[in-house]
Amino acid sequence: MHQRQYRAFHREMARARRAYRRRQWRGAFYHLRRAHILGQRRAGAHTLSHWWMLKVGGRRGDAREVAGQSIRLLAALLFSRPWVPEGNTGGSDVSVLRRMPVPPDLRKWMA
Repeated sequence: MHQRQYRAFHREMARARRAYRRRQWRGAFYHLRRAHILGQRRAGAHTLSHWWMLKVGGRRGDAREVAGQSIRLLAALLFSRPWVPEGNTGGSDVSVLRRMPVPPDLRKWMA
């Protein structure tokens, strides 16, 4: 991940953590999805985004999200480098195989 993308990833993660501290689960998940798009090709960043999605799912009492993120955590460790569908937002409401358009404001930060 080049430096601009790295900084953009960490900005989204900081926004997600701030929303999490305020118990703004929807806002936290929004920023985690954006961080996921930016970081999904790096195992550490990819795993971190799923870890926080799991935490938000737990706080919301969303059993489906918790189960989905538990599986995605392992997959992030194993498949971040060899294969990830571009633009996938990482939530349990989206297939792990689905490619999605990258939001234009994020595309400018990606290599």
